[in-house]
Amino acid sequence: MSAPLTPPTAPPVTPEADVGSARLAGRGAPGSRPNPVGRAVLYLVMIAAAAVVLLPFYWMVVSSLKTNNEVFTVPIQWLPSVPQWQNYVDIWTKSNMGTWLQNTLFLSVIITFLQVFTGSFAAYGFSKVRFPGRDVLFLAYIGTIAVPWQSYMIPQFILMSNLGLSNTLWAMVALQAFGAFGVFLMKQFYDTIPEDLSEAARIDGLSEFGIYRRIMLPLSVPALASLTLLTFVNTWNDYLGPLIYLRSPDLWTIQLGLRTFISQYNAEYALIMTGSVLSVLPIVIVFLLGQRYFIEGIATSGLKG
Repeated sequence: MSAPLTPPTAPPVTPEADVGSARLAGRGAPGSRPNPVGRAVLYLVMIAAAAVVLLPFYWMVVSSLKTNNEVFTVPIQWLPSVPQWQNYVDIWTKSNMGTWLQNTLFLSVIITFLQVFTGSFAAYGFSKVRFPGRDVLFLAYIGTIAVPWQSYMIPQFILMSNLGLSNTLWAMVALQAFGAFGVFLMKQFYDTIPEDLSEAARIDGLSEFGIYRRIMLPLSVPALASLTLLTFVNTWNDYLGPLIYLRSPDLWTIQLGLRTFISQYNAEYALIMTGSVLSVLPIVIVFLLGQRYFIEGIATSGLKG
């Protein structure tokens, strides 16, 4: 005859266990609530820092809607007395703004596409394909980031001139179609993807390019968006490269055009600010559209601040 079953007794609840269960339940333990004063101070500091960063942009936009005499008035007029929307019409008639924006957009789109494609494709090889000397080759390629462009700027110019690409937009495309930074960024992201996915795809008969196109690219949208944004902004703001290779006024980018416009209309402060707003506006739009992917890509690719 078996002994009667007795219900198990619960272990005694200690004060530490009670505090831990309260935290897990979301009720919070005594003294664990955030300090409202500290949080308020943190918000004030962040608001002040954001104001310092955004103040020059605000002044630029407001000045583009003023007259020349109102731009540098003392005390500063933070709002125009009468918005001068005509400035955004005059900038197109007094400068070759359409050509500048077209050339800059062409270079930014083409170079960004090529860098994203070549960078992600090379990063896949360095991350997921095993071959002799892979790590040494990757370190040597990434090491080129530390070499300043000014040290090999003249040999590059001679090479482009001998190839007949000098004073053409294709010189900029050929020089910036590849980038070590893009390879590094994408490899950091690919290293976080489990190797089992690519191994299973190889067993199923997918080629390496098929794995890259059908598995890696869909999983790396955040990193691709980050690389796209960084490359687009860098190409759009480039000044020294176009200054060396683009000598014809019909090939000037927005940065070269604005520099020439300032030298010609150095007293037209409102128009200068108007041109600056037009040069920054595309970058702002691109960043706002890809902000979520940009932050996620930076957070998952090992480039945390």
